[in-house]
Amino acid sequence: MTHTGPVYQGEPPKQQQGYINRSVSVAKAGVSFGSALAIAISWDAHHSLFWAIIDGFLSWVYVLYFALTR
Repeated sequence: MTHTGPVYQGEPPKQQQGYINRSVSVAKAGVSFGSALAIAISWDAHHSLFWAIIDGFLSWVYVLYFALTR
């Protein structure tokens, strides 16, 4: 039997790096969801690929703008 990692008795010690990686992945997911939502809203409102791309770059800014003006 081959073991390649460290052996711990009980819970392995928590590392600060794990929290940073998790936060970055959550932030990336939020940006992706915001872009997809902005593109969908823009396409429904304008039926224009140009505006869908622009609003996708604006992401949550456009989603908030749309929510406040509609």
